[in-house]
Amino acid sequence: MNSLKDKTFTEKVHDVVRQIPKGKFLTYKEVAERAGNKNAVRAVGTILSKNFDKNIPCHRVIRSDGKTGQYNRGASEKIRLLKQEGAI
Repeated sequence: MNSLKDKTFTEKVHDVVRQIPKGKFLTYKEVAERAGNKNAVRAVGTILSKNFDKNIPCHRVIRSDGKTGQYNRGASEKIRLLKQEGAI
């Protein structure tokens, strides 16, 4: 496997999101910071909008204002999943 410095920003974002435990969430800003670029908040959203890998729980990433934000399977599905997991 590649070392952390050899990973793309997308791979780093996926790694961060993959580690969010069930019942918890991070903000897009927190994901960007943990992936190594605190200014790439919008890029995180773009990356996650293209994710269809169920092993990367992108529904666990929300907006900094506490709103859930969008989800590539529908905003209502994101809310349902977060409620099911006890995150909201």
